[in-house]
Amino acid sequence: MIQQIGIFSDTHGYINPKLYQFFDQCDELWHAGDWGDLKTLEEIEKFKPLRTVWGNIDGQELRIRMPEILKFEIQNMKVCMLHIGGYPNNYSPKFKQIVKNEQFDLMICGHSHILKVMRDPLLNMMHINPGASGNHGFHPVSTAIRFKIKDGKMFEMEIWEQKRN
Repeated sequence: MIQQIGIFSDTHGYINPKLYQFFDQCDELWHAGDWGDLKTLEEIEKFKPLRTVWGNIDGQELRIRMPEILKFEIQNMKVCMLHIGGYPNNYSPKFKQIVKNEQFDLMICGHSHILKVMRDPLLNMMHINPGASGNHGFHPVSTAIRFKIKDGKMFEMEIWEQKRN
């Protein structure tokens, strides 16, 4: 069975209404931290099934609702998600500790507000940072990603971009 996944991060208390249309056909959403407030989390939880981690700006009311690091398997693909993960050849100390003992097919992180999708040939995994979908920060364009997944393969990846207000 094919599943469609939506990935976003760094909402900082704001969900662009157009993001709902982009994620409308998704089976589940993954958020890589920095929700900003509980109201934003609860709004998305009502919309779609959600997998999420907390980010560095998220307070205790969010941290008690979700883990800092989320590891799971979907469609024969091992996924690790955390807010501050870094990039291939420049991973965060926390992610370096995690991959000492575990192999993943996909690593999802946020924090930088810069959308990047790249393969890490050293760890043989895909790295995705969906950028920032909120309105707070230095990014001039809000971004998110969606893709389809089946039997360990990702395909039909699309990027959502919206100039900030």
